[in-house]
Amino acid sequence: MNMTEQPYVPLAPRDASLMDTMLRNEADPAYSRRARRLMQYLDLQDGDTVLDCGCGYGFYTQMIDKLRDLHVVGFDEAFDRLLVGQEHANRATFVRGDGQGMPFANNSFDKILLSEVLEHIPDQQAALHELRRILKPGGILAISVPHANYPLWWDPASWIWTRLGGKPFTHTKFGSIWENHVRLYEPAELVRQVRMADFEVECCEEATHYAIPMTPYVVYGIGKPLIESGILPESWMKSADRMRGDQNQGSKLNPLNLARGIINYVDQLNERPETLDKRSFVNVFVKARKPLS
Repeated sequence: MNMTEQPYVPLAPRDASLMDTMLRNEADPAYSRRARRLMQYLDLQDGDTVLDCGCGYGFYTQMIDKLRDLHVVGFDEAFDRLLVGQEHANRATFVRGDGQGMPFANNSFDKILLSEVLEHIPDQQAALHELRRILKPGGILAISVPHANYPLWWDPASWIWTRLGGKPFTHTKFGSIWENHVRLYEPAELVRQVRMADFEVECCEEATHYAIPMTPYVVYGIGKPLIESGILPESWMKSADRMRGDQNQGSKLNPLNLARGIINYVDQLNERPETLDKRSFVNVFVKARKPLS
């Protein structure tokens, strides 16, 4: 389902260049695609007030902060992650709290980002209605969630197991990309949930079919713990840490840059028009708007 009632706004050359720099350390091509598409959906303008809901370590908060002269708030329930975010987005405000009872007044934000969050929330309607409450009339809500029909190579073990009647593995020796997931989404179901919360859906897309097998397990099961452990030398951190892409000089002799080059080469298959005819994807995106009345 690639329904586009209103097209997204293309990124300006300056924005695309800045995002390329910030994403230079990104080894997950689905994440890079999400970042670019969600920024297109948000159509950021100087003076906007933006909420990054479920911001984690604040990468999107940092990106939004650098793209425009605006006020961005990173919101998450994990205090240690907010501290990391504050180090990289000095102008942003970081707030700790629960997504189903936010400490914000009605009609507080022009734009809200909700990336890879809704699938973790048991009562998704309560969360969506809370976001509608704090979003200004006419404001934009940009959402990404994991696709229920993901490609075989994204998680081969779970893919095979679910075809036999099971559910995706939430715990493995190397971690799991489905940990703490309450649900995955078919596009039509995400659109239905968003409309039930009285949003107008302007765009729904599916993204990322091709990937090197087991990419998320390498990135999140091995790479992420290594970065968070602090045992990597500083020279490696500059080209490995997602938050420090602007410190990577892009040398092709760097083995991490070389590995990402191979990943990105395969990812280019996702840019082919015929990819949209595939049935399995990593993500579902929705751009929605709060009605003016």
